[in-house]
Amino acid sequence: MIRPATDEDWPRIWPFFDATVKAGETYAFPTDLTADSGRSLWMESPPGLTVVLEDGDSILGSAKMGPNRPGHGDHIGTASFMVAAEARGRGVGRALGEYVVQWHREQGFRGIQFNAVVETNTAALRLWESLGFTVIGTVPGAFRSPVHGYVGLHVMFLPLA
Repeated sequence: MIRPATDEDWPRIWPFFDATVKAGETYAFPTDLTADSGRSLWMESPPGLTVVLEDGDSILGSAKMGPNRPGHGDHIGTASFMVAAEARGRGVGRALGEYVVQWHREQGFRGIQFNAVVETNTAALRLWESLGFTVIGTVPGAFRSPVHGYVGLHVMFLPLA
């Protein structure tokens, strides 16, 4: 079940958020975030939304979404995703991705832009491309991966209008 995240969900999101950030392979967040600073980066306020994918008492993943830019850019959305390590490969990312695309359509956005998809994150790239996103540009060496060194960040786009 995918539903809006609440403040009470954060203690169950934080462990996989923290592990993902500390791994340093998919997000350019500082690796020394605290639970409070991580919460301020992840938990969106309107007009954005943060959701969780819940299975029983477990939160398997989370996504945040909303306008990519304020003002004259607020007709294009963006989103970010995190899936708990134990839930990867089980369709959690796809379910969250489909939810995010539908939410942006229902909210009247004209497209969705992902600003920084790490080029070595091949599972995410395959997923986003299967949902209709295309790479519209790459900033070479813009991400410093602990495993791969300097790698590119893709900008991806899905038109909705």
